[in-house]
Amino acid sequence: QKKSGKSAMSNETLHKLRQFCSESGTPDTEHSQLKIPKLLSPFVGFKDELAKPESIVLDGDLPTKTRTEKQKADMVSSLKLHDAYSSETKTPNRRTKSMYTPLEEQYMDIKKQHQDAILCVECGYKYRFFGQDAEIAARELNIYCHLDHNFMTASIPTHRLFVHVRRLVAKGYKVGVVKQMETAALKAVGENKNSLFTRRLSALYTKSTLIGEDILYILPTSLEVESITTECPNSYLLCISENPERSKNKKSDGLLFGLVAVQPSTGEVIYDSFTDSKSCSELETRILRLQPVEILLPSEISDGTEKLISSITTACLREDDRIRIERMDSLHFQYSQAFQLISEFYSCGTAAGSERIAQILRLDRAVICSLAALIAYLKEFHLEKILYNPNQFVPMSNSSECMNINGTTLRNLEILNNQTDQKTKGSLIWVLDHTKTAFGRRKLRQWVVQPLVNSSEINMRLDAVSEILLSDSSVFTQVHGYFHKLPDLDRGMSSIYHKKCSPQEFFLIVSTLCHLESHLEALIPAIKSQVKSTLLRKIFTEIPQILSPVRKFAEVLNEEAAKAGNKTEIFKDLTDFPAIRKRKAEIQEIISGIQGHLTDIRKILKNPSVSYTSVSGQEFLIEVKNSLVSNVPSNWVTISSTKTVSRFHSPFIVENYRHLNQLQEQLVLDCNTEWLHFLDQFGEHYHSVSKAVNHLATADCIFSLADMAKQGGYCRPVVHDQRCEIVIKNGRHPVIDLLLEEQNQYVPNSTTLSASMERVMIITGPNMGGKSSYIKQVALITVMAQMGSYVPAEEATIGVVDRIVTRMGAADNIYKGRSTFMEELSETSEILKQATPRSLVILDELGRGTSTHDGIAIAYATLEYFIRDVQSLTLFVTHYPPLCELEWRYPTCVGNYHMAFFIDEEHSTSNEPEVADNPEYITFLYQITRGIAARSYGLNVAKLADIPEEVLKKAANKSKELEGLVEMKRKKMKTFQTAWNIQSSVDLQELLNAECVNK
Repeated sequence: QKKSGKSAMSNETLHKLRQFCSESGTPDTEHSQLKIPKLLSPFVGFKDELAKPESIVLDGDLPTKTRTEKQKADMVSSLKLHDAYSSETKTPNRRTKSMYTPLEEQYMDIKKQHQDAILCVECGYKYRFFGQDAEIAARELNIYCHLDHNFMTASIPTHRLFVHVRRLVAKGYKVGVVKQMETAALKAVGENKNSLFTRRLSALYTKSTLIGEDILYILPTSLEVESITTECPNSYLLCISENPERSKNKKSDGLLFGLVAVQPSTGEVIYDSFTDSKSCSELETRILRLQPVEILLPSEISDGTEKLISSITTACLREDDRIRIERMDSLHFQYSQAFQLISEFYSCGTAAGSERIAQILRLDRAVICSLAALIAYLKEFHLEKILYNPNQFVPMSNSSECMNINGTTLRNLEILNNQTDQKTKGSLIWVLDHTKTAFGRRKLRQWVVQPLVNSSEINMRLDAVSEILLSDSSVFTQVHGYFHKLPDLDRGMSSIYHKKCSPQEFFLIVSTLCHLESHLEALIPAIKSQVKSTLLRKIFTEIPQILSPVRKFAEVLNEEAAKAGNKTEIFKDLTDFPAIRKRKAEIQEIISGIQGHLTDIRKILKNPSVSYTSVSGQEFLIEVKNSLVSNVPSNWVTISSTKTVSRFHSPFIVENYRHLNQLQEQLVLDCNTEWLHFLDQFGEHYHSVSKAVNHLATADCIFSLADMAKQGGYCRPVVHDQRCEIVIKNGRHPVIDLLLEEQNQYVPNSTTLSASMERVMIITGPNMGGKSSYIKQVALITVMAQMGSYVPAEEATIGVVDRIVTRMGAADNIYKGRSTFMEELSETSEILKQATPRSLVILDELGRGTSTHDGIAIAYATLEYFIRDVQSLTLFVTHYPPLCELEWRYPTCVGNYHMAFFIDEEHSTSNEPEVADNPEYITFLYQITRGIAARSYGLNVAKLADIPEEVLKKAANKSKELEGLVEMKRKKMKTFQTAWNIQSSVDLQELLNAECVNK
């Protein structure tokens, strides 16, 4: 009976439990088994992945924008389903069991606010990724990913965070770092000691906002502090606004653009506004000049702009080099909302705030719209402070100060990258760059893409380069020596300004600045007496004055603690840090009490030699031999033991040691607070110190140009602004000359172009004869001269040129929807609009993308327009002989030239049919020579390209046949013209008889 009663009780209990756990009021086992997997499947997702493994591969091949949107959509879907499930299960009077762990719930709450970011969540000694983030991290970082509870998860060690954040950012992702906001000791005495660790997003990173301690290299020892500031390329964040009213106006031919570009890592801010055509050539020029790593766009832009952005972002060969695109709601770019945000951001109720707002409102509306959107975006990264001082804003293009070089010209002349593999080697900057510092290298890039047009400023730079080359003073050797192994001061200063630097980085930057200040201060007497250059003397004397306030910050620091990154011991004198002083006093009091307690311990153990020991991080351990453990009081706590000894904490030590840990962790928090305040104080000198760094960058550029000029064969150009002219004696292409340096085979050429004399050169000659290299040589020498550099020539005189425009090469543009010929004519159209009498115009084989007659007609009309109307300095390369007739029409300003060559007469004059049908044997002389080259000798290039012999013979035979037909037509036309002008029948009969004899 008892047994049956117990069984009935068990069945009844089980029945009630089933009712309690069931969704409905009845225990439906089948329903319970089916419903939970159905709810879990959207979150887990691993069954679908196994069923369709190819989807993983395809997802990686998606464009960045599409892939990001897909990931965001998947995450939003998961979050919505989670919310729906939560609301379903929260019914009154019913206990529910959450399907998520507390950590997963915490992650999802943070993820809702940052759905477009990959989150690295700190969990003790590692950082974890969850869900879609884990799958991406596994794919991109090549780490293991597995299912844990409801999410896929992957993890990385804490000390490797900087490596993996950089790798993900380089792939174009936005990465968020979520850190624990509590420590174990403080949490143990808090009200939430039994709850989950509080975690918050501490930092966000993208390609342009890679600033902070998380991405600095971790140093194994303090001796390697010099390696923490690594050299990085330009990292511009470019915000583009497009006037929506102009873009929707069908009658309007152009678009109004506003640009603001910022380098958060260096503090540089550039702005511009301009009206552009539908081809967006001006916008392309600015993007190619800045080479941003990230572009911020409105959600809605015109088709032309969209196609341009797509063509630029997909042009990079490597995914790591691609530009990241971020889109914001178009409302952020509207002027009304922009005005409100600008007013709130820059106003602080003071006269300074009113002045800042007045400065901003003087900018064009399009720039203000871009600036407002940029401020809103940077607030997410806590980097908006860099835009707070309008005095630091620099206009991007100023035609009165700099030569205009558009994006097409930068690409055609290979100024920043070669056209083969888009690398720096083989470009003009590769030849010029002998800088020793990262900030000097960035400054040199600015000089190259924006040469000067003010002859006095150009000659000031040339004077500085000349003095370094010719002076025997030891000042220059000493100063140049200071530039070796300098860290990136620009980036370091910006990191300090944003309060995102580590103690190691701060100490490195400040100590470097102090050393520079003291060294240059010691050289002041020698500088004033020996340096003649106005530019160099100003730089060398101003730097010590600007850097003098930095020393007081360096003197406060404890060098050993700073190198080790120990903020609790980083300040030598705690007079100005009362919170730290108070906390350390409390800690010392506890330690003194514990040390005093040692007397009582010795009495209890009856051993006067007992002392504290530390094992595995546990301090104040009382070590007792196991044979004497019987003497230990029963209320002592055993901490650890071995075969020979046991270690204890007395109740007094347990209580005080817990309190000590709390105080030590509180000390860390206090030190972090004081450290940020200390960085704030240093940040007040940010703009003045940045001026000193700019001086150092200028000096580095001058030394770089001097080092290049030492190679030999370089001369100082004569630069003036009296008239537009380019006179070069035995000039050389700077890049090809360096590449062929060992062979010493480069053939120099001279050039004479002048507005008052011959200003147009029509250049013909055989294919591969050196025509394109020659015209590039002229342009590059002009660029070098106007940036203040020596040039590769025996002599050079440059009358300042306001812009260089080029039309070279042949390629279609699929993203813009243009054929090869359309692309060619679009570039020509822009040149016709932009060129002035002080411009250098370079046109290479215009008209070759269509039929011969149309090509000749377009080339002829275009060239005549430049000769007659624009009157610019022009280099025109062509294979159309009819264009050479323009020399006869404009003999004072047009000259015919060709690249000289030599025909092997022995083979070319042979009467043997096998030889006669072969292409001519051509030897290129690479020398510019007056006169016309009647033929292009394209078959010779075909022979060099290893076209099959049979094809070459057929082509040579066909070429002679076509030349014969053309010659026959020419003679017939000449005969007809002669006959038409004859008046008497006798003369006409004589002409006919002569023609019969010739036949």
